[in-house]
Amino acid sequence: MLLIEKLGSMKTKNLILQGFILLWCSATYAQEILSSEEVIKLALEHNYGIKIANNLAEVAENNSDFLNSGYLPSLTGNAGATIDRQDAEGQLANGDIRVAEGAETRRYNASLNLNYVLFDGLGRLYNYKRLKEQYQLSELEARETIETTITQLFSIYYTVAQLSENIDVLEQTLVISKDRLTRAEYQFDYGQNTKLGVLNAEVDINNDSINLINTQQQLQNAKRDLNVVLGNQISYNFKVDTDLKFLLQLNKDELFKKAKFNNVTLLQAEKNITISEFDVKTSRAQFLPTIGLQGSYGWNESTNNSPLAFVLQNTTTGVSGGLNLTWNLFDGGTTITRNKNAKINLEIQKLQKEQIELDVERNFNNAWEDYENKLTVLEKQEENIITSTNNFERTQEKFKIGQVNSIEFRQAQLNLINAELSRNQAKYQAKIAELEVLRLSGDLLNVEF
Repeated sequence: MLLIEKLGSMKTKNLILQGFILLWCSATYAQEILSSEEVIKLALEHNYGIKIANNLAEVAENNSDFLNSGYLPSLTGNAGATIDRQDAEGQLANGDIRVAEGAETRRYNASLNLNYVLFDGLGRLYNYKRLKEQYQLSELEARETIETTITQLFSIYYTVAQLSENIDVLEQTLVISKDRLTRAEYQFDYGQNTKLGVLNAEVDINNDSINLINTQQQLQNAKRDLNVVLGNQISYNFKVDTDLKFLLQLNKDELFKKAKFNNVTLLQAEKNITISEFDVKTSRAQFLPTIGLQGSYGWNESTNNSPLAFVLQNTTTGVSGGLNLTWNLFDGGTTITRNKNAKINLEIQKLQKEQIELDVERNFNNAWEDYENKLTVLEKQEENIITSTNNFERTQEKFKIGQVNSIEFRQAQLNLINAELSRNQAKYQAKIAELEVLRLSGDLLNVEF
């Protein structure tokens, strides 16, 4: 009778456990699968850093427009009116004296003035070209922001994926540990085991539960981090795709050639050199004269009701125009100093590019070796999984027939857990290393994730 009750208790516990598993599976299947393509799309649309970079690029585009080039003339309109009221006394040639009390004079004027620079030493031409280069530089800066954000995005995305797979491992571990506790209690009740085996199983269950709870908390934190990068556009009830695609056909030499011509940091350095060259030309243009065209059309009218005035009303209209030449022959050496500093800044930009070239080459080689190393580690971890699984399955069978004690069983279980967790870590670290290689080669935005 006791055996029947014990078997009934075991069945009840198993049914309860299976019910929890079914409920968890139902909740899991209800979760949205957030693919890598979807997170990229959300980041490009809603990430605040990318939005700011795009707005700055738009400002630079506005600055590079022809309306900001200085080639168009300026046209201003002026208008005014004045009223004077005065008391005046005057003596005529015949000796008569006339007095004007409260004599009122009114004056009205309006004009259109045109100013146009015909020649300024080509300064505005170089400045206009400089603004075009500045716009292209801002686009490169926006691209750098996008590449950095995508790298950060997938670092968090793969952290979520890794933690999700870790939770699967830990939940399976907890199921095995609970089954071991049930078996230990059964063996203790029938004198086949000591109380120590039950206590060890309970301790291991508690440790497995704690590890699971901590990992679940880490997963929630990682999901919040991912949501921040995506501009808070998703709910927290989502899963990520854990199937990875490695671009194993990557060729180091081809990627390094791309890095020399398409690395965003190098391209920015080249743009800074071009901008500095235009700065030198612009400062040199200040040594030349400026020739300007001026023109105006004006209308003036004045009325005077004073008895002393010879003309009661006067109206004039007319057009005027002219050329002017301005030549700054000497400004105390300011222009000379500015030109010297522009040349020095150009030399600095060239030196910085040479330094960046060395940095890019070093970083690329480091990233490539890191990528190859992580692929090798992943391969070894996959092999380790096979070995640990075989070892655990054999140990489990021996444990069931009493040929292995609980400590040996637990050690085999821990070996399998560590192997699976290490494999998960190696898998996602290898993918992140691959993305870093693509980022340095300037090819990150051209691949499918």
